[in-house]
Amino acid sequence: MKVLIMAAGRGTRISRHIHGKPKCCIEFEGETIIHRTVRILTEMKVGEIGIVTGYQTGEVQKAIGDYQVAHFYNPFFDVTNSIASMWFARDFFSTAEDVMIMNGDLFIEKALIDTIQHEKHLPLFLADSSRTKEADYRFTWEGDRLKRYGKGIPDDEASGEYVGIGKIDNRFILKFINRMDEMINAQQSGKWWEDVLYSFIGTGTDIFVKDINGIFWAEVDYVEDFQRVERYLAAKAAKAAETAPAA
Repeated sequence: MKVLIMAAGRGTRISRHIHGKPKCCIEFEGETIIHRTVRILTEMKVGEIGIVTGYQTGEVQKAIGDYQVAHFYNPFFDVTNSIASMWFARDFFSTAEDVMIMNGDLFIEKALIDTIQHEKHLPLFLADSSRTKEADYRFTWEGDRLKRYGKGIPDDEASGEYVGIGKIDNRFILKFINRMDEMINAQQSGKWWEDVLYSFIGTGTDIFVKDINGIFWAEVDYVEDFQRVERYLAAKAAKAAETAPAA
């Protein structure tokens, strides 16, 4: 499996609180989000890792450190969205057995990657049914099939929050790339990469959803997301201290 991390955007919703640095360079416990993600993926030996950068690409590369990743650059990051960033990296995953795609501003735990790494119902998005009212981007699914998506889904119709990770299998990659090319050629560079998969809904192709309720994650878009991660880490540290053997 290959992993493609999308880290080209500005992150305008939180940028004034982080002094304009890329969202993936926000630090928790002295480690940037992007470094943590690459470290976890490397430790779990999931496969080759690629990253698409744009905004302050040098800062992102610096934050990754000495980990080996394939690097792709979207020079039009300021006027395009993540579909264009993915287009610049299309050769990276065009021959992959499977490819996992994730947004670079995600705070993750190993359990999250382990869940999607072994999932066989593809193409797939991860979502969290424990988050509906507070959800930023919402999914509605029936069984394990995605039916609706968007910020405007009412509370009582939302099944959960989209996590920011998807996975495509080798049988679907060519269809995915062809559809992405069609959208780029139609000047739809302002779309998200997820819109490529959304475009298949209702066409006879199932887009699956895996509910990861119970596993902590956070896509750090707002100050509230940052604070939620801090509370989680503090609680985790407190629990570890309680269970640690006495000296």
